[in-house]
Amino acid sequence: MEIVILPNSQEIGRLGGGVFADLVTAKPDAVLGLATGSSPLAIYDNLVARHQAGEVSFAQARAFTLDEYVGLPADHPERYRSVIEKDFTGRVDFAPDSVQGPNGLAEDLRAAGAEYDAAIAAAGGVDLQILGIGTDGHIGFNEPGSSLASRTRIKTLTHQTRLDNARFFDNDLDAVPVHCLTQGLGTIMEARHILLVATGQGKAEAVHHLVEGAVSAMWPGTILQHHPHVTVLLDEAAASRLQLAAYYRQTYASKPAWQGL
Repeated sequence: MEIVILPNSQEIGRLGGGVFADLVTAKPDAVLGLATGSSPLAIYDNLVARHQAGEVSFAQARAFTLDEYVGLPADHPERYRSVIEKDFTGRVDFAPDSVQGPNGLAEDLRAAGAEYDAAIAAAGGVDLQILGIGTDGHIGFNEPGSSLASRTRIKTLTHQTRLDNARFFDNDLDAVPVHCLTQGLGTIMEARHILLVATGQGKAEAVHHLVEGAVSAMWPGTILQHHPHVTVLLDEAAASRLQLAAYYRQTYASKPAWQGL
């Protein structure tokens, strides 16, 4: 796990955008894993700017989103298929039907989860997965207590997660769905490279456990300690609880240029 501490979201966007752009340039048909929420926005904005400048194209790429609310109508603005299109995929040149998400309106949600995992596998697996992390340490919607080997499935959202997401529903907690369909921790761990972004003081405790804590289902993101290629991009506030922050800065400043991210 590589920890990179940066001064602000703009620098996170520049560095993270470069990771995506380099991959798609080297492998135009790359399979990308996309997350919604505020954490990836700077990276998506950077990629849109690169695309508009003619530096990168997603015309041959495919993408899979992390999760979806259960039961939100197809035309609801907070449905994650709509959100990712607004924030990123609709602003660049992904081909029609090249972006896929879990079906939160499926009659058989158990089957929908298995079908989603099968679709990712059939595409060759995810080359690069972007993640945020919740204040309680969840990644995707794998809430505390989730199996570390879990697959795409229905999950009940915690009260804290619904509170955190109420800002997207006019601060109306009752409007936030109770259930979601999410990639499992086992599914996420199959991505070849994981790029996790966290910003703000509110994420500092979760980041501390993610990087320096014990691997535990109580802090689901800690499973990433077992992944061979994880890059964690943090601002100063999110890194404020890290005991080894000085060492992480030293390591990044002195790493060989050929290593990249």
